[in-house]
Amino acid sequence: MRCLLFPGQGVQRRGMGAGLFEQFPDITALADDILGYSIEELCVRDPGRRLRDTRHAQPAVFVVNALLGFRQVAEESDGYPFFAGHSLGEYNALVAAGVLEFETALRLVNRRGALMAGVTGGGMSAVQGVPAAFVQRALRETGLANVHVANFNADTQTTIAGDRVEVAVAAKAIGALPGARVVPLNVSGPFHTPLMAPVEAQLRAELRDCAFATGHGTVVSSVTGEVFAPARGPDLLARQVTAPVQWVRAVATLRAAGVTRFDEVNGSTLNALVSRIH
Repeated sequence: MRCLLFPGQGVQRRGMGAGLFEQFPDITALADDILGYSIEELCVRDPGRRLRDTRHAQPAVFVVNALLGFRQVAEESDGYPFFAGHSLGEYNALVAAGVLEFETALRLVNRRGALMAGVTGGGMSAVQGVPAAFVQRALRETGLANVHVANFNADTQTTIAGDRVEVAVAAKAIGALPGARVVPLNVSGPFHTPLMAPVEAQLRAELRDCAFATGHGTVVSSVTGEVFAPARGPDLLARQVTAPVQWVRAVATLRAAGVTRFDEVNGSTLNALVSRIH
C-alpha cells in the first residue's frame, strides 16, 4: 500500500511552486483572498525575503504542498489510502484525506504561523548520529529545565528546542557524545516544546468550531504516531505546537498497517528520514 507524505516548515525556498499556481487558478485565488496577498509572488519571487519569517513560511509551504498533493492524487489512478505530514505538513495530510477543507486548513495555518512567530527567544538544534535515548539522558544530566526533544525524526536523528541559551549549553553537552553531531537551526521559536503553551491555548480556541470529516483516507498523527481520529482533531492540532513530532512512531504505525511505498511532495526530506527508521 501507498502513503503520501507532506513535509513541514523548512522546505520553503524562493522559486517553489513556479508554474504550479496557474494550474490551480481557483484555489490560488482563494488563497490570495484568505491571506490578503499574492501567494504566487511570495513563493516564486519572495520580495523582502518574507519566507524566512514563520508567519509567511507556514502558509507558503502549506499552499504549495496542497497544490502538489492535489496533482499527485489526481495522477495516481488508485489513489492513496494513507497520508501523513511532519508538523505543519499534517494539515496538508488532513486536506488530502478529505478530513479538513482547504479553506479551513489555510485559515488555521495562517493563524498558527502568526501565533508561533510571536514566541521568540528560543532556539533549535538538530542532533545526528546518536539514538534519542542518549539525547534524552544527556538533557536530564544537564539539569536544564527549558530544553526538550522537539522531533523524533529517525533512529539516530532528533531535534532539541527550548530557551536559546539553554539549547546552546545542551548542544555542547550532547556534542560531546561519541558520534554525535549537533547543528543549530535558523529559527527563533522553541517549537514543539512546552514553551509554546500560550500558542496552544490560543490555537485551541481557533480550532474549537472547526469541522473535521471522516475523510476518504487514513491520516497518521505526528503528535501521537497513531491513526488520527477526526473527533479528536481540535485537541490533536492544538497539542501539536507543544508536543514533540513523533515521526519514528508514525512511520512504524504506517508500516504495521501495510504501507510499503512512501511518496512525497515538495522534496525528499521525509523519505530520507523514513529510510533511516528501522
